[in-house]
Amino acid sequence: MTKDLFDKYIWLVDVIYRSRKITFEEINERWLRSSLSDGQDIPLRTFHNWRAAIEQIFDINIECNRKGGYYYYIENVDDLENNGLRNWLLNTFSVNNLLVDGHNLNKRILFEYMPSDKVHLEKILEAMRDGHEARLEYRCYWCEETGYYTFRPYCVKLFKQHWYAVGLCVECGSVRTFALDHIIDMHITDKEFVYPKDFNPEKFFEDSFGIVISDDNPVKIRLKVYGMHASYMLSQPLHHSQQEVETAEGYSVFEYYMRPTCDLIQEILSRGSDVEVVSPESFRKKVAEVIRRMAGRYDDNS
Repeated sequence: MTKDLFDKYIWLVDVIYRSRKITFEEINERWLRSSLSDGQDIPLRTFHNWRAAIEQIFDINIECNRKGGYYYYIENVDDLENNGLRNWLLNTFSVNNLLVDGHNLNKRILFEYMPSDKVHLEKILEAMRDGHEARLEYRCYWCEETGYYTFRPYCVKLFKQHWYAVGLCVECGSVRTFALDHIIDMHITDKEFVYPKDFNPEKFFEDSFGIVISDDNPVKIRLKVYGMHASYMLSQPLHHSQQEVETAEGYSVFEYYMRPTCDLIQEILSRGSDVEVVSPESFRKKVAEVIRRMAGRYDDNS
């Protein structure tokens, strides 16, 4: 019952958000075309109950403009678009509702595989909510041996279809990142911790690409992007600091303010010969060295 109501709330927010302004009659027409309706109209009283619940649960206000036709709209639409969590939740459940409506197309819709981290994510969120330490049995990417850690989770981040938890590793005495799909076992302890007021998750990752946080200071990085890939970079910025500083026939130069991490190197190399590091020289040499080692793997004489 709760899930059905939740789906209906998301459906209503999505319809009004995409329409920008819409009458109750138009909402009901779309509702009747939805698989959620079972062919039944939305009673006006139910509609207003949903509005109240949506405001309480999601802090999304659905207002009515009584001038010119009683149009409904989302009052704080900018907050919705700028709030990463609410925007992600809305997009996720909206797509889910579209797929439910198009169930007869299920064999024609392909998805990217995503490792299931549901159990560990649920426990991490519980530890974050209650301010309790967690004990992790963990095997990292580059080490076959299992490690045991006491962890104080500060935040979680989704990156390239994988969930990561960020927080204080007591044994290390520093903030570390743990990939949830590499946690072998985890249990929440009774020991409480206080979330540090000076820790800001967005600020923590502000100057980094991906999940790796290095001790390197952020620097101005310029990338020369060739051909049609420049248009792709314009539509899908690599980082929020991206600026197009030069445009010429056949290429564009983009400038960033980021830490030169291994995550960033891997991302640049994934673009192939369409992306070249221009500066700083130290970062260009580091990427060039990785490319030389890659080329060595394919050397017939190696």
